[in-house]
Amino acid sequence: MRPVAAAPDAVALLPEPGQLGAWRHGVRQAVLAQVAQFVTARCAADLGPCGVDVAGEVLAEFVQHGKCLRPTFMYLGWLCGAPPDDAALGAAASLELLQAFALLQDDVMDASPARRGRPSAHVQFAQWHRRRGLSGSSQRFGESAAVLLGDLCLVWAEQMLRDSGVQPAALRRAWPRYDAMRTELAIGQFADVATDLRDLPTLDSVLAVARMKSGNYTVRRPLEIGAAMAGCDDVMLAGLGEYGAALGEAFQLRDDILGVFGSPTATGKPNGGDLSERKATSVVVAAYQLADASTRRQFGELINRAHLDEDAIEHWRTLILASGAVQFIEELIDERVAIARKALDSKPFDDAALAALIDMTDVCTRRAA
Repeated sequence: MRPVAAAPDAVALLPEPGQLGAWRHGVRQAVLAQVAQFVTARCAADLGPCGVDVAGEVLAEFVQHGKCLRPTFMYLGWLCGAPPDDAALGAAASLELLQAFALLQDDVMDASPARRGRPSAHVQFAQWHRRRGLSGSSQRFGESAAVLLGDLCLVWAEQMLRDSGVQPAALRRAWPRYDAMRTELAIGQFADVATDLRDLPTLDSVLAVARMKSGNYTVRRPLEIGAAMAGCDDVMLAGLGEYGAALGEAFQLRDDILGVFGSPTATGKPNGGDLSERKATSVVVAAYQLADASTRRQFGELINRAHLDEDAIEHWRTLILASGAVQFIEELIDERVAIARKALDSKPFDDAALAALIDMTDVCTRRAA
């Protein structure tokens, strides 16, 4: 397959000071365009002959609305060691398909009814099955179809990276970190599924899981993959790794706060989704550890309740706020942002790349509820 279409030159350039937001927007638009083109071609070639056009329709809609955070970090890693390059941007765009794989299967595991303001893929597949009066369980079909579509995205993500036009020698430098990223993502998800809030895990164990399944996957590994492709030296890679590890954890901590207090607009999922799913996130676990005995008893009642209505979720939020957990997590976020920024000191970063890396600390941690 031929490489995806080149992005406009203006998009590929690093921004001047004061134009960081415009640069991020341009990268996102270029990534979404390249992913859409790739998905359209692959669906026509691979899914069309099989008579499962519905899968292509669901995926085409799904990939229109990504934030493209991981491709932005991967391309920024490239720009830390090499000039702007359309093939490198196309390679970075492939991570948006890896993200589609992760989200499609995550929604099945969490039984999430919505994603990005629309019914989750497994819900859409179940509705398609039901409308056609097909035999068997519509729910089971929907979940199976979403998992299989996620599998396709995992395969296509690597194919898009391989076919991006990046030189084979540069790709060889990236594969070990790419494999590490996928392994960490899978193991982190496995550990997350196996973690039961009723067992009251420690904050350290929750953070370790979050680091694998989200933090490294969102920031550190994409940066390292892009920088390795660009031929960055060990000093640069070490600085980016330290920055990415700290910022990735801060990103997940912010996500945990939004999972309890964020709106569906901010999270793409139902209001208070982490509470209704009884997810053992940092803010929930910290709240329990900081709470007094009476509040802990109320926590236990909510955790074990068969169904949480809006009133119960709101009560749980009130208990979390009263515990001081949100302020505690905010302080952890600030600490990790400081570590990330310090990791950039005395490293041979280009001024434009340094400005973009600093800007991304705010993008990852100052998301509004």
